Order: sequence, then structure tokens, then C-alpha cells
Amino acid sequence: MRKEIEQIQDSITQLRQEIISHPVYAAIKDIEDLKIFMQYHVYAVWDFMSLLKALQNNLTCTSVPWFPKGDAETRYLINEIVAGEESDVDPEGVRKSHFELYLDAMQQCGADTSEIGKFISVLKDSGDLEVAFAASGTPEEARDFVNYTFEVIESDKDYLQSAVFTFGREDLIPGMFISIVNDIHQHFPNSISIFKYYLERHIEVDGDHHSHLAIQMTSNLCGTESQFWKEAEQATIESLKKRKLLWDGALSQIAERNVVGR
Repeated sequence: MRKEIEQIQDSITQLRQEIISHPVYAAIKDIEDLKIFMQYHVYAVWDFMSLLKALQNNLTCTSVPWFPKGDAETRYLINEIVAGEESDVDPEGVRKSHFELYLDAMQQCGADTSEIGKFISVLKDSGDLEVAFAASGTPEEARDFVNYTFEVIESDKDYLQSAVFTFGREDLIPGMFISIVNDIHQHFPNSISIFKYYLERHIEVDGDHHSHLAIQMTSNLCGTESQFWKEAEQATIESLKKRKLLWDGALSQIAERNVVGR
């Protein structure tokens, strides 16, 4: 493994651990707490897909007429990841993106999907994140999280997008979701079969195959440019800070709900 990859991994070790062991997981005591968590997390699921497509747009030719673009090995890496994320299968074997699968999981457990639905609908019409946030009442922590992702997207720097995707999102998912799966399975054996399946798919696909592909992609894009590696490290650290704040927001709302409910 490249020393630069190891440098990034070393620099984010503490932040990763803070996220993986975040108290929001232990705070989820019942199905109502789980619904709150999902209503925050769904924004991360959605903008993950946007980051993914930004990478595909930058690294491959997605317009007509077609011309070869970039390195074929890197094209293969992003296209392989896109295929798995954008057209996986649900428990019935029906092709769906991971975002659509997550919405199915929310609906099964009774989580409110109207907010994220309104956000996407308004964003389609307006093309303006702030307008969509305001119309849907998106929580502040989710706004900050999505805004940072789109800062990275709009930088048009594929190596930054890849680093955030790899270390701030894709490479983070296995440990984070294993923690959730174990807890959720104990407390909510019914009504969350789709959510459990979704998490298991992430552990199975992202925790092994996709994470290796993403690391290779980041290595290819940063190459021997020391400045690229420095920027990639800083962007990754910032993305993890935003993830922690997103979890803080979910935890705060869960705690508020439990105080009010007493």
C-alpha cells in the first residue's frame, strides 16, 4: 500500500473511531429512535449517490459523441462501483439503487419520508440546495453535511472527490454499520428486515469489494502529486467532522424526543 494512503488512514484514525463509537447508536432504544436516525442518515445516503455520479462524470465520458477519457483502469474502477450502488438488488431480487432501497426501509419501519421527498422534488425544480433545504425543513446538521459534499463536488477536483468518497464515506461504512446492525438486530427483530438487508449489503459489498476499488482509484488520481495528497487528507478530515456533526444532530433529536416523552 502507498505510504500516502497510510498517511491519510493514520490522520483520520481518531475521527473514525469517534464516529464508529458515536453514542447515537446506543441511544437508539426503540423503533421511534430508529426512525429519527434514518431521517438524518437518508441525506448521507442521497448525497453519497451525488458524489458517486460526480466522479463518474469526471472520470468517464458521459456525453455524446463519446470519446476516450482519462485512464481506462480508473474508468473501470468507478464504473464498477456505480453499477453496484446504482443498480443493486433488493431482498426480492428487484434492481434498485441503494438510495431507493433505503427509502423502502424507511417506509417499512414507518419513518417519515416526506421531508427527503420534498427536498428532492424542490431540488429537481429549482436546482438550488438552499431553496430545497428551506422548503423541506432539513435539519441544520444535514444541511451542513450535504453542503460540504457539494463543495467537494463543485471543486471539480476528481482526486478530492475520490478521497472523500473513499475515506470519508465508502471506507467508513463497514465499521460504522456493523455497530448498527448488531444493535438493531437485538432491539428491532421485526419491521426492519429491509433496513437490516440494506446494512448487510453495505457490509458485504462496500466493506470489501468497493473499498478496495475506491482506494485504488484515489491512489491513481493523486498519483505522485504531493499537493493532491495533502488536499485529499484535509478534505477527508473535514468530511469526517461533518459526519460526526450529522450524528450529533440525530442524537440531540433522539434525546429531546425521550425527554419530552417522559
